Amino acid sequence: MIKYRFKDAFAVIGKAGQGSAESFQEWADPLWASLEGNLTEIEGVVRKNEDGKPCFWAALNDNNESNKRWGEPGFDDSGKYMAACEADIDAIAPSGWVKWVIPAQTYIVVRSTPAELEEIYASLVKKLGERIVGVGHSFFPEYGNDSLVDTYIPIASGMMHCQSCGMPMTEDEYFGNNADGGKNEDYCCHCHQGGAFLGECTMEEMVEICVPHIVEYGTCPDDESARKMLSEFLPTLKRWKK
Repeated sequence: MIKYRFKDAFAVIGKAGQGSAESFQEWADPLWASLEGNLTEIEGVVRKNEDGKPCFWAALNDNNESNKRWGEPGFDDSGKYMAACEADIDAIAPSGWVKWVIPAQTYIVVRSTPAELEEIYASLVKKLGERIVGVGHSFFPEYGNDSLVDTYIPIASGMMHCQSCGMPMTEDEYFGNNADGGKNEDYCCHCHQGGAFLGECTMEEMVEICVPHIVEYGTCPDDESARKMLSEFLPTLKRWKK
């Protein structure tokens, strides 16, 4: 299962190690034993899911902790790995624990079993190539269930917006689709379906369509300010850019 999702910046707190991709399992696996054996030390500062359990991540970083992929130009085929739990950005890691901040990004999220993960991830990396903007991470929606893992592959820094109306595309269902049924990363579901725009309109007409929504969501206090903002913003978008 492949979906799109925006996730705001967040922190991970856990046990981190450093090494080569070749010997990854040898130095990364013990980190999970260390995390699980000392989990009570961070339970009070990490985020919990609906069941009251910590949100577990396998987080990656380059050796300089700059959110770069392993093996990128200027970086070795090695890096850092953290067996971690999600936390607020301002959370303080207790002594003996490491904290990283993961930047706000839009991800392609792949749900799979651990056995499928390596093959699926490799095929996506090959397909996406330079569109990947940083290192990927894995989230365990049901920690302890070894058959389920969500891998987050960042394809855009920050939030993606529809290049027709400007709507934030933060969840999979907000993206439009192409003629082949695949997601369209430029346009939202309200503007683009089946490989075509849902009706033709001028930019000025799009401004008027969007004004009430901008006011409703509190982006602007009234129609006049919304109209002014949209008249300046929409010309910067792909559909209307000249």
